[in-house]
Amino acid sequence: MSSRLIIALDFASAELALNFTQQLAPQDAKLKVGFELFVAAGPDFVRKLVDQGFEVFLDLKFHDIPNTVAAACQSAAKLGVWMLNVHALGGDKMMLAARESIAGLVKPPKLIAVTVLTSMDQAQLAKLNISQAPFEQVSHLAALTQACGLDGVVCSAQEAQQLKQQCGGEFLLVTPGIRPLGSQSDDQTRILTPLAARQLGVDYVVVGRPITQSKTPLAVIKAINQDLAE
Repeated sequence: MSSRLIIALDFASAELALNFTQQLAPQDAKLKVGFELFVAAGPDFVRKLVDQGFEVFLDLKFHDIPNTVAAACQSAAKLGVWMLNVHALGGDKMMLAARESIAGLVKPPKLIAVTVLTSMDQAQLAKLNISQAPFEQVSHLAALTQACGLDGVVCSAQEAQQLKQQCGGEFLLVTPGIRPLGSQSDDQTRILTPLAARQLGVDYVVVGRPITQSKTPLAVIKAINQDLAE
């Protein structure tokens, strides 16, 4: 069975990231490449990971006019990535354009949308003049995402159970802010353990520093995979 763990490669260079990934096998976990690493290492680094057999989640959260996002999704898909994402706040026209841009590919990547960042809480939403509670905003954006035909959303594990009921079992939930027991919360505010996240219906969990900064990353990966398989 394919791992439900996605490791966030939050490294400043391709060299540092490859020093870490060389100890991994593709069946251990999927890999997430975000802004910092993509800007530093570029698309060739992503191709290298794909060529090594890793399933790559390209986490660039595209948010622009529909034509620009559609073209960006096409370019990302050509890298052979397993998953990519857009911002749901870009609206339905943008998300529809993104979906249509990759729909004709032989093996299109999964396309998901970001709802409310897991680093944001009620007070921060209020500063953006969003009066809804975090879950209400997430629920609204998830419904819009599903109506546009995307595969799922990024959400907090605390919203997973209700989103599964709202959107159904086939709608993917990808959750950052996951911390194994004993880990620091870092800059995340809405967090849960891998086991708790899986029990709430999360399909894929994203874990970064508790693995990449661990002295025994393979042991942490093994423990998380065991939790997610229960």
